[in-house]
Amino acid sequence: MAHFAFLCPPYISHVRTFEALGEELVARGHRATFYLNAGAGSLVRAPWASVTEATPRPGDPPMERVFRNATRPGGLFGAMRTIRDGAHMTSQLLADGPKRLRDLGVDAIVGDQLEPAAGLLARALDLFKVSLACALPIDPAPGVPLPFLDWPYDPSPEGLKKAEGAQRIGDLLMRPHFRIIEDWAHAHGIRARTLVDCLSPTTSIAQVTRGFDFPRPEPIPFHAVGPIRPPGDRDLDLPLPFTPDPDRPLVFATMGTLQGGRLRVFRAIARACRAVGAQLAVAHAGLLSERQARSIGADHVADFLPQRALLRRADLCVSHAGLNTVLDCLAAGVPQIVRPIAFDQKGSTARLLTHGLGERMAPLWNAPALADQIRRLLFDTELKARCRTAAQEVAAAGGVTRAADLVEAVL
Repeated sequence: MAHFAFLCPPYISHVRTFEALGEELVARGHRATFYLNAGAGSLVRAPWASVTEATPRPGDPPMERVFRNATRPGGLFGAMRTIRDGAHMTSQLLADGPKRLRDLGVDAIVGDQLEPAAGLLARALDLFKVSLACALPIDPAPGVPLPFLDWPYDPSPEGLKKAEGAQRIGDLLMRPHFRIIEDWAHAHGIRARTLVDCLSPTTSIAQVTRGFDFPRPEPIPFHAVGPIRPPGDRDLDLPLPFTPDPDRPLVFATMGTLQGGRLRVFRAIARACRAVGAQLAVAHAGLLSERQARSIGADHVADFLPQRALLRRADLCVSHAGLNTVLDCLAAGVPQIVRPIAFDQKGSTARLLTHGLGERMAPLWNAPALADQIRRLLFDTELKARCRTAAQEVAAAGGVTRAADLVEAVL
């Protein structure tokens, strides 16, 4: 049996995806060890997982600051701050990565597409490599905009030119991260400059489905397996901490694990739900105080709720368009209203709008418009039919079982 090293950015949603994959691999007799940045090991909660952390260095941002910056990533300065943090995190993993992975005796690396250290270390140590896109895949394709843009798919000459211009600007913004990649690669006799250069040359896995992603020319550079969730879907049967009112539609609102402190957004959603007679459950990821949580005015408020179990009962989800939440809604056949904030949330929004699976949230200041939007989507039969079709595609995509098959196949 094989020993896999897992490398991913130090964010809860990414770690949870790797945990689900790891649980399936361990059940098949393999071993898995997370190699994470200093201070990120506490994010891992899987009882089967081994964890080793990189050595912190003078000048590295503390993990608390990285988390804090990720909660306010908006605007150019926020984006640049996030990119600088990512460059530091990659550099830290690379610094003692060769020795750490040799000492662990790993056979292969499963690395997040957004952590180039995984690909660089695999090539330097001559290890098998699998790339995993927990967020939207970064693989380039004609007419497919960068994941952090909310542009539609446009293969026209004008669209291709626009996408190429955006790619050049994106490369300029990513220069601090690219410099870390280039310098380390040069020192180890490797040719690499960008995140794409660090992807696996043989096996890439993405959580999207073909129907949700934008069109891409064949051959598709990744296996679209759909959401990677715990084996057996046991989290679908987790009990809810409240009993939904069967006589009122149920709306679930979440801004994810990094943006859950958006109190103004939750209050606006709660006002709209009261106006249309819907019940509202809110998960704020522990980023609101008890007093703030009470002030929302929702029927049910908690730090965390069993999201997939709740979505089985929900009639509508309002979120930040984080990919994990979007995919869970697709799997449950639940329509979505989204308010993207940063990262690949705009790209997820563009795909939702293109495929008619949801809408962008009405302005917060326009309470009647938001209430009308919620009322309309709650009773839109054509929208619900499209969502059911998307759910069927997710169910057929293979999920964690197919992902584990692909990982095993590299050996």
